[in-house]
Amino acid sequence: MNPNVEKALNEQIHAEFFSFYLYLSVSAYFKTIHLDGFANWMNIQAQEEYSHAMKLFDFLIERGGQVELMALDAPQRQWASPSAAFDAVLAHEKYITDRINTLVDVSTQEKDHATTVMLHWYVSEQVEEVATADTLTNQVKMVEGSPHGLLMLDRELGARQMATAEPV
Repeated sequence: MNPNVEKALNEQIHAEFFSFYLYLSVSAYFKTIHLDGFANWMNIQAQEEYSHAMKLFDFLIERGGQVELMALDAPQRQWASPSAAFDAVLAHEKYITDRINTLVDVSTQEKDHATTVMLHWYVSEQVEEVATADTLTNQVKMVEGSPHGLLMLDRELGARQMATAEPV
């Protein structure tokens, strides 16, 4: 495997595991303020991020690369409000999108077509991730001054269930 691509994939694995950590932290925050539906949604999102990291992990090994796990920084634990937490999630998804785009650039520059093709799934996934985070951020801002609205959104987010398998 090309060393530049291997390094970039390892860095993205690290970023995806941090996403897992961050969303677990946001889930814990929502639990502490008794928004269990929000916590459920974030916990499922955390599991999805874990699966994204493992997909890269497995791909790197399958291609003959070496996985290099790096230490994770502690994520933020508190936010000023539910909308501030979602602002952080949206900003993080935009950051991950930039990272994925850079990774595609590296694999394309190194003519690693297998990695480039695999990364197309991540490019599409990030479109969905940013759109969802943007929608939820705006919805939370719309209802944040209304306890009833916040509880209705909490109930809706609590209905999210873990997908059985992610499309490849």
